[in-house]
Amino acid sequence: MDIRVLGCAGAIAAGSFTTSFLLDGDVLVDAGTGVGTLTLEELARIDHILLSHSHLDHVLGVPLLADSVMRLRAAAGRGPIRVHALPETLQTLREHVFNNRIWPDFTRLPSEQSPVLVLQPLAVGDVLVLGERRIEVLSAHHTVPAVGFAASATPGGPCWVYTGDTGPNEPLWQRLAQLPVAHLVIETSFCDEEATLAQLSRHLCPSMLAELPLSDLPAPAQLHITHVKPGEVKTVMEQLRRHGLKARALRSGDRLTLR
Repeated sequence: MDIRVLGCAGAIAAGSFTTSFLLDGDVLVDAGTGVGTLTLEELARIDHILLSHSHLDHVLGVPLLADSVMRLRAAAGRGPIRVHALPETLQTLREHVFNNRIWPDFTRLPSEQSPVLVLQPLAVGDVLVLGERRIEVLSAHHTVPAVGFAASATPGGPCWVYTGDTGPNEPLWQRLAQLPVAHLVIETSFCDEEATLAQLSRHLCPSMLAELPLSDLPAPAQLHITHVKPGEVKTVMEQLRRHGLKARALRSGDRLTLR
């Protein structure tokens, strides 16, 4: 499995794109501004979108992508793009995005019989089988209903784990202790000086990450930091090092591999 980092920032600035990962060219995990780094042809090859939650920095690419590829996919006779998310996330998209006021309803375009988007609910514990890949839905603890994902290229094989936006969350770590985690992509949105804000918004800061049971993971996982606010990456990474954590900050354009 090839994992391409399209965006991994907690907000926008020059060179900073919000969260989006592309798996093997056809599965999009979250749809932040990083989606805009893809060519039109690459966008048209996406068949599945997995959304961790409904916040704008993770979903704004869905309506824009649908508009970009609708004609191409219809002309090629391709089926709809399937958007997988919690029922609450899908309801938010229906009410506040695809409402013909913020954006046209692409779950009914170009026609109700053949829409470009189909919304499909998921739940924590579900395992999606997309081609050869297995993607398990993980628990997350955020200000809105949220999930993370664990993707593997083979049953029981090493996993790429993306926590989504989450504060401390015991059920997540109980499950991760049972998985062969090769890559752990975990958010650290704020520096330690903003620990109160991190707690209120149910995000992480370096001191909070250091308190999590990373040593309980059964495999020597590589730790990748995502969702840091632009301009704060250096500070966050220095604080993580002071807390004794060996990690690397993700960058747009990075690629990770699972075999």
